Amino acid sequence: MAGRTATDLDAEEVVDAAIAILTEEGLAAVSMRSVGSRLGVSPVPLYSRVGNKDALLSAMAERLMAGVAPEVEPQEAWRDYALRWAAALRERFAATAELRLVLGSPRAPFVEATRPFVAVLREQGFERDEAVQACRLLLWAVSGFATVEGGAARDRVAPGARRGRRPGGDPAGVSPGEADELFALQVRYVLDGIARDHADGGATR
Repeated sequence: MAGRTATDLDAEEVVDAAIAILTEEGLAAVSMRSVGSRLGVSPVPLYSRVGNKDALLSAMAERLMAGVAPEVEPQEAWRDYALRWAAALRERFAATAELRLVLGSPRAPFVEATRPFVAVLREQGFERDEAVQACRLLLWAVSGFATVEGGAARDRVAPGARRGRRPGGDPAGVSPGEADELFALQVRYVLDGIARDHADGGATR
């Protein structure tokens, strides 16, 4: 690989190398120098392909979020799609190394992910700003849950060890099954609020 130049590289290859480093060594190890080293070039050619490091991180975040939104089923009610969309987002977040890379990026990584959900809402009677607001509320709810869930593994108790009457009601922690129940409950609360505001003509606007 010695002697490679910018003409031998494309942006996809640079992002591939950066994500490989992210997966193997963590976000702190990703730099223009480390990516160049993996590709067998100096860091200089990378700037002409992906821009600066911030641009590289944004491209990585977009790649990690690519294809996350499920296909919309024919005649699917917006709420049914929202449930599938939220579940798919949570699954992708759980599988993403260094979730802070995605959540700390500008809005670009989420544009394609949110487009189908906004379209479903618009087709079923939501005003544009109402649809965007609803999508953002659910996105923030899922990302917040994923952030806490990812950092709370040490607080979980063994599956089946629930001691309270409600999932998540044991201060000692939650089991993975309870986490699933809590996620479904949080999504339901958000969707109930969206449906209520929509029925009221957008009361929060």
